[in-house]
Amino acid sequence: MTSRTASIRSFRPLLFALAAWYMLFSGTILTAQTAAKKSVKKGIIPHIEEYINAAMRHDQFSGSILIAKDGVPILNKGYGMANYELSVPNTPQTVFRIASLTKQFTAMAIMQLQERGKLSVNDSICKYLDKCPAAWQPVTIHHLLTHTSGIPNMSSLPDWDEKHSIQPYSPSEVIDLVRGLPLQFTPGEKYKYSNSGYHLLGLILEKISGMPFEQFLQDNIFTPVQMKNTGRINPRHIVKNRASGYYWSLGAFVNAPYENLLLPYSSGSLESTTGDLLLWDKVLYTNKLLSEKSLNAIFTPFKKNYGYGWEITQKFNRTFIGHSGSLNGFSTYLLRVPSERVTVIVLSNSDETSATKMAYNLAAIVFGEEYRLPTPQIREILTETLLQKGAEAAAKQYHELKSTQPSKHDFSERLLNSLGYDLLSNGRVNDAIAIFALNCEAFPQSSNVFDSLGEAYLLAKNYEQSLLNYKKALELEPKNSHAQEVIQKVEELLKKSQ
Repeated sequence: MTSRTASIRSFRPLLFALAAWYMLFSGTILTAQTAAKKSVKKGIIPHIEEYINAAMRHDQFSGSILIAKDGVPILNKGYGMANYELSVPNTPQTVFRIASLTKQFTAMAIMQLQERGKLSVNDSICKYLDKCPAAWQPVTIHHLLTHTSGIPNMSSLPDWDEKHSIQPYSPSEVIDLVRGLPLQFTPGEKYKYSNSGYHLLGLILEKISGMPFEQFLQDNIFTPVQMKNTGRINPRHIVKNRASGYYWSLGAFVNAPYENLLLPYSSGSLESTTGDLLLWDKVLYTNKLLSEKSLNAIFTPFKKNYGYGWEITQKFNRTFIGHSGSLNGFSTYLLRVPSERVTVIVLSNSDETSATKMAYNLAAIVFGEEYRLPTPQIREILTETLLQKGAEAAAKQYHELKSTQPSKHDFSERLLNSLGYDLLSNGRVNDAIAIFALNCEAFPQSSNVFDSLGEAYLLAKNYEQSLLNYKKALELEPKNSHAQEVIQKVEELLKKSQ
């Protein structure tokens, strides 16, 4: 037998799997539907590509996507650029920040420690933490894993983005930001997403194992699974094929703002590739890393359908297991459908993309369910009008579209606010004031939009209008500490100007 023949035979299982997959999806067994509900007769790949191309045009998608059946990729491609300045394209080998997908690895590590008798998820976290507040005594590791601890989310603190996210805090110093704050509710009573909880899990893991968080994951997960392109981000390291993160601003990609890449720690500091995440998905069908009992605990939904580092929901009459991730310039989603052994992985280096929405729509195509192709966003439509005809014309267009096409576009306050901040970052303060004012008109009960308008007026040095809008923001949300702080500042500035 020649080496060439041996090579062909060694690939037969893969060829058979691919052939079976093609036969399953190339005919009319599954029917993918567009928004117009047209039946598909020529397989799902053209419709997947149609969806992704529309997402690139209208959602500014840039990244890598892998869709697999029984662990075998049926689509594994890069789209857009990993680095727009150097014209380096995204590929299946591109390394992305995976943000909160990190949490599922942290949860796995904690469960491995439990299986080794090093801890119990029912233990109080104060058993393992230094300087543990008395209020945290009832909080268990289980509460941290399920976001039911009541410990405030550090990344929701006032000035987190502008101030704290750029500081060279150690993991323990980050926790100091919330250590003295009261619990938001009795532990176990409610669900409220908290990066602080998963940050604390990293500190517990290090205390028990005696090794750094990233080293424990390397030794106990990444190396056994042969995830060679996965690890904790280190900005000093040269990482081959690593993507840069981008924002979409006024019709063009711009570099995402600086943040301390080490800060997210065990709640969001890992980077990986679509290929490595498929290896991770495959090992979760085995007991190589954890017993079946422990895996079942990880995938058991608690409050708000959250397990241990995973969301478990029902969609298309199937159980979907997944998680999203979002950090400056990156949006990610890993979706698993165990009953069909289908995996959808979306890693994007564009903040404008909703990886979650993409993953679910791609799954809909795979399962022959209804989905909607991405269409022009109201933000982009208004941006084009504003740049060509001015803010007044954009406001007029907004009202016309909202009255004539209310279901065609997303008119949420988030999109108008993001346009306003795009304008601020580009020095177009008066245009930003007009857009924020439009948002206040559309959402008069939102504290956030008046806060934003107050900020724009402050930059324009119109202190009277700034004070008026910050006070309105505080009236609508009495606990708006940011508004409280800025009101004092603006009142001082107003006195000096008079």
